Amino acid sequence: MQTPKAELPAIPAKRYFTIGEVSELTGVKQHVLRYWEQEFSELRNVKRRGNRRYYQHREVLLVRRIRSLLYDDGFTLHGARQRLEGDQPAPATAGEVRKELQAILDWLDLGLGKD
Repeated sequence: MQTPKAELPAIPAKRYFTIGEVSELTGVKQHVLRYWEQEFSELRNVKRRGNRRYYQHREVLLVRRIRSLLYDDGFTLHGARQRLEGDQPAPATAGEVRKELQAILDWLDLGLGKD
């Protein structure tokens, strides 16, 4: 179950956070955070002592931003990546993709003589 955006706890004033702490602060499960590390190049953690992941404050904010784009705004991974990079040439939300696909279907129906 997703934690609503308004219910996320405040981020404490610490230098480093473990993956468990980031999970609690963002409402995103640890395995999802590990996956997002592969999908979003901006999400970099520091590995120290025994190959443990540590995140800084800016990464916690970035995880919250990614979470918002994916879960609240309906972006795909690709669309969220583009939004974070500031480049958005293709429709990114599920609703925009549906509208564009429907427009293509309508255009095809007209071209094939269907009404």
